[in-house]
Amino acid sequence: MRLLVVFLVLFLAGCENSVPQPVDKTRELVILTRVGITTYTRDAPGEVSGFEHDLAQRFATDIGLRSRFVVAGSDMDVKERLERGEGHLAIAWSAPENELGTHHSQAYAQSRDVIVTHEASLPITQLKQLAGRTVHVVAGSRQETALRAAGKRVHRLTVVPVEHATELELMAGVAEQRYEIALVSEAAYDIGSNFHPELQDSLQLGPDHPIVWTYAKEIPPDFIARGDDFLRRMEASGELDRLKDRYFGHVNRLTTDDTAIFIERMRSTLPLYRPMFQEAQIRTGIDWRLLAALAYQESRWDPLATSATGVRGMMMLTAETADHLRVGNRLNAAQSVRAGAQYLVELRDALPASAREPDRTWLALAAYNLGMGHLNGARHLARTLGKNPDAWYEMKQVLPLLAKPQYYRRLKSGKGRGGEAVIMTENIRVFADILKRFEPPYEPMKRKSEKFIWKSFQAPPDRDEAPEAP
Repeated sequence: MRLLVVFLVLFLAGCENSVPQPVDKTRELVILTRVGITTYTRDAPGEVSGFEHDLAQRFATDIGLRSRFVVAGSDMDVKERLERGEGHLAIAWSAPENELGTHHSQAYAQSRDVIVTHEASLPITQLKQLAGRTVHVVAGSRQETALRAAGKRVHRLTVVPVEHATELELMAGVAEQRYEIALVSEAAYDIGSNFHPELQDSLQLGPDHPIVWTYAKEIPPDFIARGDDFLRRMEASGELDRLKDRYFGHVNRLTTDDTAIFIERMRSTLPLYRPMFQEAQIRTGIDWRLLAALAYQESRWDPLATSATGVRGMMMLTAETADHLRVGNRLNAAQSVRAGAQYLVELRDALPASAREPDRTWLALAAYNLGMGHLNGARHLARTLGKNPDAWYEMKQVLPLLAKPQYYRRLKSGKGRGGEAVIMTENIRVFADILKRFEPPYEPMKRKSEKFIWKSFQAPPDRDEAPEAP
């Protein structure tokens, strides 16, 4: 490790001023990227996420350096900045290039480009159907290059590159019928189709592409070998699959009808209850959009919901949980939201410190459905099977085993509906993603003048009863 850092010091000290330096003072690995659903997304001030962002950040930590991300405007901008020596490493969901002197990592994912259209239009199943059509792409992207190459074989194909756009924004344009057709990566489509259920993909353009890191030309083979060794270790340990699952593992869970109904209710019903979820965020620190997603999964935002097993209300609380949280009326929406949010906090806090975010929250969501006793039973079972009980990626494979006698008979907690808990948690992840796409974060410090009146904090009645109609 020390030799690697010394190498970087000497390498950077000998380069022109355009190359990031000095690493002997900053100890930084400068990573070029672009905004994108697979690469780099700024969720809120100071909060950045993205599959490739997280992977590259872990690499920097692995070699003992801090990471500094430089956000370029497009794939082409990333490439040009790397050629000018403005970074050491580029991550842009990119395929290898055949240019002389270009250095790449081994592949860590596969991708393909897909034609996306509105469901009201006939699907495009053959390349020749693009004749005379207009296709929008992100300017400077791999998709633009691929489409222009296809244009040599298709008569009157018009390629429209859109500057300063993301693939999600292109898909929004197709969903709103401002654009006829877009070409995007399949990974982006899988996520974007949850935000815009009007979309359909019907044609893959070109072959599958391996996804790699691209290094600056001055980076020597020894450093690239370090990167490949890191990626091999990530794959062998299962950590690469767990990271993929964090960003992509849940996106194909719902049908287009499911997401269409959710988005319609997000616009028509959610505004009635938004202040309650935001107040619950103030009390618990949990993003109000995650709490709203949980409530939708539980009751479809119906404060009077009641199940055959006796759970009731917006957050579908059992009588026992309601008593524990001093809820007198489970059918009072505000009481239910407050208590459900607090219950989720208690479940999350009950998990050991070894369970880290975001897995910690996902495990707590499973416990919300299943109960902490059954979750702990599944965690014990995971250990006996050689699985990591703190990793949601592995626990969602173990939880369904709670319904099988050969497994639940070993546990004090007995039989459990673990498969149902997995489905519920994965659905909530999708609903929360959609809400984060369309609903802004709640920042109460910016809204000190706002006052939310919670009628829930009146003296509770003696039993559950529906509130009077307004």
